[in-house]
Parts: sequence; structure tokens; C-alpha cells
Amino acid sequence: MRPLILLDVDGPLSPWAAPRHAKPAGYVEHQLRISRWSRRRQRIWLNPAHGPRLLALAGSADAELAWATSWEHRANAQVGPAIGLPPLPVVEFAGQLEARPTAWKFGPVARFAAGRPLAWFDDDFDLFPNARQAFLDRRAGLPTELIPVDAHTGLTDEHWAALEGWVRDLQL
Repeated sequence: MRPLILLDVDGPLSPWAAPRHAKPAGYVEHQLRISRWSRRRQRIWLNPAHGPRLLALAGSADAELAWATSWEHRANAQVGPAIGLPPLPVVEFAGQLEARPTAWKFGPVARFAAGRPLAWFDDDFDLFPNARQAFLDRRAGLPTELIPVDAHTGLTDEHWAALEGWVRDLQL
């Protein structure tokens, strides 16, 4: 089974918590519509170098990239094209935020990634330590790299190094 690299948008790819006046280096501001029915736009910073870098790392590990974000399918329409990613599979969270607000991503990700090695960029891992530990316990024996990203900075060299190390370990 092919390994997975899961991507959250808000935090890792878009450092939403960075001060408005301090756009991180390499990021480009985009104004994206919240929904097709709304005129309201959301400011989001994205780094166009991230898409090619993710594709290269996924290719070197024969891994599949997928979205694990509250943006769900909108990530393919709005975020992916801005950073050079093709349409990716999407982990769907339908109703999980309301049903299990303290662990809303872990169950759907566990089902999506069943039996597959996994690296996952997200900024929420520390919010739910018990759910995170239960997720890791269920994945015992499978290569699993949860890469926590600070929403103030987005992806940094440290995060890329963690993913590159995971890819190297898979190839051993």
C-alpha cells in the first residue's frame, strides 16, 4: 500500500495566525471566496514553492498526497491550484466537528489511512492529546509521523526536514 502524506491548509500551508503586517517570506496573499454563495472573501497566504516540493517528496517515496483539512474539496478548487498541486484525494469529516469536537480529525484520518504509512502536517495535534495518543496507539507498528506546525509560521525548514526524514526511513 502506498504511503500517505496528509495536508492541512490552515496553519501548515496558510499561516493564519501570523500577524497581518508580517507575511512570512515566500508567501503570496490570496483573497478566496468562503463559498460560492457568499461575496465574503478570506485572506489566505500560500507559498507557491510548497506544491512542487510536496510533489517531489511524494514522488521520491511513491507516496500519495491527500487533503486532511476543513476545506475538504474546496482545497482542490482553491488552494491546490495556487501552489501547483493537482486535484488530490480528500479526507471527509462530514459532521465530525459537531459529533466529536475533541477528536474530529482523528477518526476520519484513521479510516482513510487504514494500514498505510502516514506523514501528516497539522497545527491541531496538541489540542487533543488523548485523541492523538489513541490514534497513535491504534497505528502501532505502522510508520506514522505527525508533524505539528505552528500556525504563526506555516511550514518551515524543520517541518520539511521531518518529512524528508520520514521519506528516507520508508526507503530503508
